[in-house]
Amino acid sequence: MIVMASYEELSSRLKTLLGLKGSPVAVKLVAQRGEIPAGVAELKEKLRHCEMVQKARHGDVFYATKEQHACAGGAGALGVAETPEKIKTGEFYFGLGRFKTLESAKKTMDAVPRTGKHFIASMYAPLEKASFKPDVVVVIGNPKQILRIGQSNIYEKGGRNVVSFAGIQSLCGDAVAQPYNTGEMNATFGCDGSRKYAKIADDELIVGIPEAKLKGVVEALEKISK
Repeated sequence: MIVMASYEELSSRLKTLLGLKGSPVAVKLVAQRGEIPAGVAELKEKLRHCEMVQKARHGDVFYATKEQHACAGGAGALGVAETPEKIKTGEFYFGLGRFKTLESAKKTMDAVPRTGKHFIASMYAPLEKASFKPDVVVVIGNPKQILRIGQSNIYEKGGRNVVSFAGIQSLCGDAVAQPYNTGEMNATFGCDGSRKYAKIADDELIVGIPEAKLKGVVEALEKISK
């Protein structure tokens, strides 16, 4: 675990090296109330997880229970709530015309990353303000900035970055649940919901970095940026 004081330094280095417009976002999935530090307030409005990430990206620190999660698919992917049957079966996305058949919709939904656990809340902060150990750090940036993170991820051990996405449940399933489950970074292109409601820009991509890999990614980024 990185000591809390280092999160501020790592955030500063990431923002400086990449020229990020906003902060990297620390996301923690909360199993017990005791994991919520004193001073972290409960969200006072109902938002989608992707909107919560944007809110933290621009400076806010808070946690949200299932009552504050406006998107059932996102809350289900995180494990903060049960995924509704219409989403799990693919019926919802088939009805939107995203798939040729209900079977293809279900095949995709079966593959959408979900933590498979039960959490009482999700917690968010700009990385530099995090008073908790995040499970995943979410970075929103342009393609070149995300490219540099991908290059940094393989700097030490080599290989290739394996990226998984479907254009559905992007900031929740792809950028948080997937890295949480695998312990590996995942990049994603955003989804219709996150681009509409969270205002992910047309020229922005998203990457989720497990906390355990964060320090190594930043150190590698400094090497390849020279």
